[in-house]
Amino acid sequence: MNSTYINRTIRFFIVIAVISVLFVSTIYLSKVTYPFIIGFLIAFLMNPVVNFFQFKCKLPRAFAVVLSIFFILSLFAGIVFFLIAEIVSGASYLADVVPKQVDTIIQYIENLIAAQVIPIYNKITQTFDSLGTGQQETIINNIKSVGEEVGTVMSDFLQAFFQNIPIILSWFPNAATVIIFSLLATFFISKDWAQLSNKFSRLFPSKWINSGKTVFFDLKKALFGFLKAQVTLISITTVIILIGLLILRVDYAITIALLTGLVDIIPYLGTGLIFVPWIIYEVIVGNMGLAVGLTVLFILVLVQRQIMEPKILSSNIGLDPLATLIALFVGFKVLGFIGLIIGPVTLVILSTLHKANVFLDIWNYIKGEKPISK
Repeated sequence: MNSTYINRTIRFFIVIAVISVLFVSTIYLSKVTYPFIIGFLIAFLMNPVVNFFQFKCKLPRAFAVVLSIFFILSLFAGIVFFLIAEIVSGASYLADVVPKQVDTIIQYIENLIAAQVIPIYNKITQTFDSLGTGQQETIINNIKSVGEEVGTVMSDFLQAFFQNIPIILSWFPNAATVIIFSLLATFFISKDWAQLSNKFSRLFPSKWINSGKTVFFDLKKALFGFLKAQVTLISITTVIILIGLLILRVDYAITIALLTGLVDIIPYLGTGLIFVPWIIYEVIVGNMGLAVGLTVLFILVLVQRQIMEPKILSSNIGLDPLATLIALFVGFKVLGFIGLIIGPVTLVILSTLHKANVFLDIWNYIKGEKPISK
């Protein structure tokens, strides 16, 4: 065999081995170092704010970092406080309204049982009495078997639930530890950002650094673009719902619109978690006008979401709409809900590596040719 092809084959397997080792190492290390990875990401995203306080306000770097962390935490706490206040306001309203509505539903169920269920039960009883002894025993045994299976399922569910309670409770101290270490890592990484960047730059060739900067810049742009796209989609959904609820003259329209807009973050379920039970309830209590109005509003929200999501994501992330749609679909099929985030992120990474000529350099290495210089 030609030595050229042998060398190319060897280099190909070297590339595969390096990629595999990097992939496995990244997965393993991320499991034990994720608080520091979170700290690095926060420091990276927070760096413009720190630079503003340091250079524009003439503050020491350490104090600028502390002030930036405090500013971000205060902003987050303010948003949480506002949401909690709205939820409490809505809950107090529901506390006044729900008991009356529950009585209405109970009355409806009682009427339904009296009008529909009892006559059916009487017919079943008459039919059962007319059967032979063997047939009656078979039916009774089948009913007992179904009851035992239901009881077993419920017992297994309760057992699994109570067994998971310690795991759920243990999550809180673990979360507190992760938050503390992430904040400490954020402080030290951000404080020594320039020194760490210089040390990192001296570890690798300039071409790797330039390619890494290109990848990092595009990922940062894509991340902010993704967040901007989600905020835009949620805002559009919230405004449409608010206008619709105001037209329908629903009480606490602002609170309901805000909560429904936030729920819209959940993939595929989204606003349906609010609208579907609400519409069913209005049908049960006989408020058909509001039920029809909510149905029309729900369909409108779904249609605009499906139309606008690929377009807004692609325009903010900088990807082709069709490629973004494919990434969303493949990510969901492979990884479920989380794949709707990982899919576009993976597409951004691949696109960025392509722009940085990383794939071309790897291919040139396999062929034994000189890599592209930058």
